[in-house]
Amino acid sequence: QVQLVESGGGLVQAGGSLRLSCAASGRTFSSYHMGWFRRPPGKERTLVASITNAGRTIYAESVKGRFTISRDDAKNMVYLQMNNLKPEDTAVYYCNSWFPVGSWGQGTQVTVSS
Repeated sequence: QVQLVESGGGLVQAGGSLRLSCAASGRTFSSYHMGWFRRPPGKERTLVASITNAGRTIYAESVKGRFTISRDDAKNMVYLQMNNLKPEDTAVYYCNSWFPVGSWGQGTQVTVSS
């Protein structure tokens, strides 16, 4: 099963930026579709951005124009560049793959202060 480790979260003021990283295991990473998810306090986990194995990207409406997902297949990495952060972006952020679906990691906490 694909193992995932997220990093790069932190505390930032509204309007600031963060870059999240996700390291994935697997010798066939380039064939995986990848996504970033988030779970705000007291809410369900939802998909924020995805990138196919061909590099096609899709974003949730709430982050369009502010977040950018990218991948480096040579390093088995996927990234989420987050700009113009808002307090409502506060959440634990996770990455995952399909297919195969990976094991959920610990996530990385992003806190945006107003």
